[in-house]
This record gives sequence, C-alpha cells and structure tokens, in this order.
Amino acid sequence: MLNWDHFNEPDDTTAAPPAPVVMAAQQTAQRAESASTAVTADVTRYEPTGSAAYENALKALEVLDVAPGLEELAMGAQRVLVDDKRMINCRADLNQLVPFKYDWAWTKYLDGCANHWMPQEVNMTADIALWRANDGLSPEERIVIKRSLGFFSTADSLVANNLVLSIYRLITNPECRQYLLRQAFEEAIHTHAYQYCIESLGMDEGEIFNMYREIPSVAKKAAWALKYTQSIGNPSFQTGSTENDQELLKNLIAFYCVMEGLFFYCGFTQILSMGRRNKMTGVAEQFQYILRDESMHVNFGIDVINQIKNENAELWSPEFQAEITQMMMEGLALEIEYARDTMPRGILGMNAAMMEEYLKFITNRRLIQIGLAEQFPGAENPFPWMSEIMDLRKEKNFFETRVTEYQVGGALSWD
Repeated sequence: MLNWDHFNEPDDTTAAPPAPVVMAAQQTAQRAESASTAVTADVTRYEPTGSAAYENALKALEVLDVAPGLEELAMGAQRVLVDDKRMINCRADLNQLVPFKYDWAWTKYLDGCANHWMPQEVNMTADIALWRANDGLSPEERIVIKRSLGFFSTADSLVANNLVLSIYRLITNPECRQYLLRQAFEEAIHTHAYQYCIESLGMDEGEIFNMYREIPSVAKKAAWALKYTQSIGNPSFQTGSTENDQELLKNLIAFYCVMEGLFFYCGFTQILSMGRRNKMTGVAEQFQYILRDESMHVNFGIDVINQIKNENAELWSPEFQAEITQMMMEGLALEIEYARDTMPRGILGMNAAMMEEYLKFITNRRLIQIGLAEQFPGAENPFPWMSEIMDLRKEKNFFETRVTEYQVGGALSWD
C-alpha cells in the first residue's frame, strides 16, 4: 500500500540522477529562494519585463488613491451595519450588498429575475396577416396601434435614461440599486418589443419612432417627463440639501407615479382591449407582459418614495405636497388629452369619457399610495377586466391558448 511518508523517504537503492538534472534542480531552488526574498522585501515590485508600459503601470500603482469618488473605499474601516444604510445621502459602502436593510427591494429584484421574457417568444404571424389585410382593422384601430407603439417606444427609452443617467447615481442603497439594474434591463426589453412589433408589421419606422416629435399629444408627454430629468441629470447635481432632495423625490414621483403609473395606462387599455377581441393578439400579448413588468416597477418606485419620506420627514412639507399634487394633475390632463386624440369616437368598447374616468381612478390610487389626498372622490374603474389582467398571481392569456405563469424555473411564488 502506498504511504506518503514512505514515498518521501530517501531510497538508497535508487541511482543518482544525471548531473544536468542536479544542476537544473539547484538553479530552480536558487530562483525560488531569490523570489521569496524579493517578495519579503517589497511585495509591490516585480522583475522588469522589458516593457516600458508595464514599468509605467507599476509606478502609477504606487500612487494609487484607494478612496476615489463619493463612496470611499475606506481601508480598515469597520464593517457596514444595517443601521448605516439609507435610501439617499448614505456614506455606507455601496459595494456591499449585504446586510440587507430593505428586504422588499431584494425580493422585488428576485421576482423581476423570475419573470424574464423576450419579444421573439411571441408569435406575430396572425398580427402580420391582419395588419396587411385591407379590411382587417378599422382606421381608428390602426391609429390606436400606431400611437401606442409610437409613444411607448420613446417612453421606455426616457425611463431607462432617467434610471441609468440620474436615479442610479443618487440612490445610495445597494439592494435598491440591484433592482434598478434589473428594471433598466426590462426597459431595454420593452423597447426591443416595440421594435419587434414595428418591424414584424412592416410599419414606417421613421413615422413611429419620430412620433414624439410630430404628434402633439405624444410630444407633450415626452417633454413633460424630460423636464424632471434635466436638473438631476446634471453630473454636478448632488443630494444633501432639502431643495435637492426634494428635486430627486419629485423626479421619482414624476416617473414612477405619472410616467409609468399613469401615462402608460391609456395605451395599455386600448391594446389589451383589442386583444380581448382576438385582434392583434401578438402585440397584445407583449403589452400584457410589459404591463406586468410596469406594475412591478410602479410598486417598487412607490416603496422607494415612501422610504425616502420616512427617513427624511422634513422633505414632505405641506408646500411640497401641494406642488406634487399639482404635478400629478398636470400628468392627468396630458393623458386625458392623449385619450381624446387617439379615440375621438367610440372604439373597442370604450370612449374618451370612459377613459377619463379610468385615469381619474388611477390618479386617486397613485395619490393615496404616496400619502396624498385623492382629488376625485367617487371615481370608479369602468374597465374591471384591467384589474384582473394586473393580478400578478396568475394572468390568463386573453386568447385562451394557455394559462401563463410569468416565472422561470418555478422560482416565483406570490403566496
């Protein structure tokens, strides 16, 4: 039986190795000893490689500043504690995901990952045939589809830009940042989905993608949202003062409660109503997936907004609340104008008056969710089927081809 102790014992019966082998072994031992001495003497220096660039790199590393930027890499500092973390204006180490302070943010990130989908998974064959047929859709129905694709293809890009270029930098909690990264990817998927629909149907891409420049009801919504990105999008903008913290909070409310939480709902309702009538089922299926994602975005954003309010009570002054309420009324007015523009007459079992009631109902809900008083008491939902579609527990496919559980690998549980 082989024993390592016996293996290491000298064997007098073994012939001595040839002289060259002995010399090579001695040289190897000498190099190892020299290397060990060099490391002990100075672990930052290495043998010259003959490369001037490499030597310059070593010199640069000797003066490396280990505490760059806002989030200092404090060498030797105590470990980050849960209580050190805050939503904004936090100097805890942003590179440390755990320990979690906001478990809800991490849960939403995991739920988002479990709900992954891609546009190419949706069959567009029936949509293409219907779109090409001369009598397949009415002129009003075609307008609804074009307007929706035109607005959404721009809107999700605006949301993604706001996340990546503004919000991510200013939110100082790592688990929330993790969700923001997931949301940014989902916005990219949504933009991909609109492009996939436009390309599949053979639409005029210039007309659709430039709608936010050419159609007033679309342009106004885009311009309204952009103004809330401009100030905090400035690289020199920093939170820390009441004024700037309120500016960030205003941006979050504008994008989560109005842009994603209100502006999207007229178009969603129109397209999904078309799907319920077995028209443009591929487009409707993708909008159903997108609505599911956007509902999660809105829920996350509202949690962030309320957490910032809880940690910074001085921001939520009566004057600021009045300003936010007016801001949301502006958003409502713009979406009502969009509804009237896209369906001046009744279509798909709805009309502009019904949509206005629905938008007031949604606005009341958003106001209440962030702690403000509703502005339209008694407003009701004329489209109860939308609530069923937005039930994240299980969403039945409109076209009765299957029941769609939005999860991968059985990872998601809403119980």
